[in-house]
Amino acid sequence: MAGRPLPELTEENRFFWTSGADNQLRVQECQSCSALIHPPAPVCRYCRGQQMGVRDVSGYATLIGFTVNHRFGLPGMPPPYVVAQVALEDDPRVRFTTNAIECEPESLELGMRMEVVFEQVEDVWLPLFRPTAEQGKPAPLPVDEIEPEQVWRYVRPMVSQEKFEDKVAITGIGMSQIGRRLMRPPLSLTIEACERAIADAGLTLDDIDGLSTYPGGGPTGPFGEGGVTALESALGIRPTWYNGGMETFGPGGSVIAAMLAVASGLARHVLCFRTVWEATHGEYVKQGKLTPMVGSGRTTSWQMPFGALSAAHTLAQNAQRHFHRYGTTRETLGWIALNQRANAALDPTAIYRDPMTMEDYLSARTITTPFGLYDCDVPCDAATAVIVSARDAAQDLAKPPVYVEAVGTQIIERLDWDQSTLTHEPQVLGQAAHLWSRTTLHPQDVDVAQLYDGFTFNCLSWIEALGFCGIGEAKDFLDGGKNIARDGQIPINTHGGQLSHGRTHGMGLIHEAVVQLRGEAGARQIADAKVAVASSGGLTPSGVVLLRNTA
Repeated sequence: MAGRPLPELTEENRFFWTSGADNQLRVQECQSCSALIHPPAPVCRYCRGQQMGVRDVSGYATLIGFTVNHRFGLPGMPPPYVVAQVALEDDPRVRFTTNAIECEPESLELGMRMEVVFEQVEDVWLPLFRPTAEQGKPAPLPVDEIEPEQVWRYVRPMVSQEKFEDKVAITGIGMSQIGRRLMRPPLSLTIEACERAIADAGLTLDDIDGLSTYPGGGPTGPFGEGGVTALESALGIRPTWYNGGMETFGPGGSVIAAMLAVASGLARHVLCFRTVWEATHGEYVKQGKLTPMVGSGRTTSWQMPFGALSAAHTLAQNAQRHFHRYGTTRETLGWIALNQRANAALDPTAIYRDPMTMEDYLSARTITTPFGLYDCDVPCDAATAVIVSARDAAQDLAKPPVYVEAVGTQIIERLDWDQSTLTHEPQVLGQAAHLWSRTTLHPQDVDVAQLYDGFTFNCLSWIEALGFCGIGEAKDFLDGGKNIARDGQIPINTHGGQLSHGRTHGMGLIHEAVVQLRGEAGARQIADAKVAVASSGGLTPSGVVLLRNTA
């Protein structure tokens, strides 16, 4: 397996990645409460003790998830291969992303007993796992530290009855040309979307006194144009306030940050923007004009050394556990994909508009089990912009303002992907519960929902988290697709979502929510839509906003 990404060895993690030198698995231990801690940290998350040591552990674990990767490849790791998650018998709260080896994927079963097998690559001993020779009855899977039904109990009460949401409004939206392999500089897409949003609001560039974006500057590859620095340098806006960075609630985080800046009086009109150019970037990589972002070398990731390159590899295992616990099926996810495609047929800007059947969905090539091609969103080139304005300034602008009823941002679940919620996409349950704590509205008051659907399972997780059906009830709620259709109980992703309209990383969902609340959606318009919810992110911190079109 030479050439695969290897972990970067540090003083904090060296004991783990080299423990196989004597064939003994080792995990960090809190010496105050004896809890095992992974990934290593200078403090115990359970007792907050700071006396840390290292414990020799048994090397036995329970198989709690696996996905057979068919699509993604790395130097030294050609597909197919099995990415797996195991929970240590010594402390099931500790989970490893790993590879299941020395077995046929068809023989794997959740709850199997596994044992560690070390493989040395250069100065690293990778802990891989194989089924033990003797297999009894499959063990029960570990439960979440906070079960999905109980997340609401951990929502913090509002600090003040005065809500910052009441001081702001969305006054302008804009989207650039969207498509596959447009071969345009990403900054040109950003400028196009921003100019359209400014014109939509009836403002000028000189009125803009704030800029906010995600992920901002830095080596973001196909996921940005250079951030605030690039846009300000191009347009000379001279903002009073700006914001950009990765550690926020995706694009929704940049919009929520803008709301806070406006509500505090630091700015009057903040231009928020989000640009992707994945399709063009991928073409340039094929042509040898750009280097792919992921390759061999050293990594700080705890997943990448095992070929878990994509969010798909984590979410596929969460979906598998949802299937296992609640009886969900691939057809359940298929109804989401079919709904988005049917909606996209009515949006002339959508990338995929051709009709799709359940047979088309089920027979599509496998990406990483249980996900097929149509479970995955569409890489594209596009920029989306949203303007957040002070509420008193919004009344006199070109379009009716869209008001903000509430936001949901609280992190309750663990952030480490493979240590977090087992049966749903991490970082949707806490944020959804927080949203409903900031409003007197309820799920049944929502007329249209624009829910993050990087994969079908993201969307399913948001449906349950936001209470459009109960936890574990998606199989029945989604059956036949009627409940989420445009004339259904809760119309979802009315422009086709990221699965068919294109991967605009959540900002396109906010754009569509505003379009619906203004009544500007044409053939796909939901009649009398007054309240909309839009989410962005998940796995990484997410955010969700509740919008309305009346004061």
